[in-house]
Amino acid sequence: MSQTPPLRARAEIDLAALRANVRALRARAPRAALMAVVKSDAYGHGVVPCAKAAIEAGATWLGTATPHEALALRAAGIQGRVMCWLWTPGGPWREAIEADLDMSVSGLWALREVTAAAREAGRPARIQLKSDTGLGRNGCQPADWPELVAAALAAEAEGTVEVTGLWSHLACADEPGHPSITAQLDLFRDLVAYAEKAGITPEVRHIANSPATLTLPETHFDLVRTGIAIYGVSPSPELGTPADFGLRPVMTLAASVALVKQVPAGHGVSYGHHYVTAQDTTLGLVPLGYADGIPRHASGRGPVLVGGKWRRVAGRVAMDQFVVDLGPDGGAVAEGAEALLFGPGDRGEPTAEDWAQAAGTIAYEIVTRIGTRVPRVYLNEDSDE
Repeated sequence: MSQTPPLRARAEIDLAALRANVRALRARAPRAALMAVVKSDAYGHGVVPCAKAAIEAGATWLGTATPHEALALRAAGIQGRVMCWLWTPGGPWREAIEADLDMSVSGLWALREVTAAAREAGRPARIQLKSDTGLGRNGCQPADWPELVAAALAAEAEGTVEVTGLWSHLACADEPGHPSITAQLDLFRDLVAYAEKAGITPEVRHIANSPATLTLPETHFDLVRTGIAIYGVSPSPELGTPADFGLRPVMTLAASVALVKQVPAGHGVSYGHHYVTAQDTTLGLVPLGYADGIPRHASGRGPVLVGGKWRRVAGRVAMDQFVVDLGPDGGAVAEGAEALLFGPGDRGEPTAEDWAQAAGTIAYEIVTRIGTRVPRVYLNEDSDE
């Protein structure tokens, strides 16, 4: 295990927990391959260590949003199947082809660009056709699907592309019973059937994200794409806690208390004096702020474990720091004491979900937004298998 250095703040990343989460998710979809989605620096956890740990635990695909994220994996020496899906005109198509990436295509403009790049590279591009089955974001509209399929088949015939997959994305998989789930699934099956009848022979068909992997086995097809769940965060508190799904949060965010001081009753705290001490008390300064990803919307509400007790952010979260009221007996807390913002909860600390509720957001955002000023400290880097 890596030693935890005495840092201003740190995000401890438990790679053993990540590997266990991947194995738990594979067990939920035993007949499908598993893609570990490592976009946005692995949801703030650190892309290269997390990608390696996911592969060690049996993930056979990695997924990123942007091609630049996927190319960074290759630059780090990570092999195997990597898919990227968020393209804009003029993107690094040729570099992606030469790096053996699988690239998503949602429209004719992208197919034109990728085939041109394939001709320049002198080798076919691996592409996956994405359909918009109802999310209304990326993906080809059903009315345009026949034209895209025909164009992809023509490109395949000339040797500029190989269509390796057909895929889509669910809008409401985190709301069991939502009518859009069945509607999207039915449409996806129809679009896949159309493409296959036309001559497309995909290696993988996939639509399941983390919540669908956990709760909708009918969505698993050939591949499941698991993002937030591999980091041990529940995709929806309504579906269950991480423990309900056999998952464990991977990130623990902590800081060293920077200052402890006694102040009188009626003392304003932080910008705007939205918090005023009700009595003589002790304040503790936590050296993390919104520049580190601590949501300003959690001002006055964000929970922190300090000195064995839950405290709340007192007043506004500032750019680099916030204050907690330690109470009249808070003098037992000294500079250098640990302030635990969130973690698995084993020590009574808050979780990322607690912070999400305090900030009126989702736990995805809490872990993803923790900034680069906070060092990642990796625990259990050696595989436990």
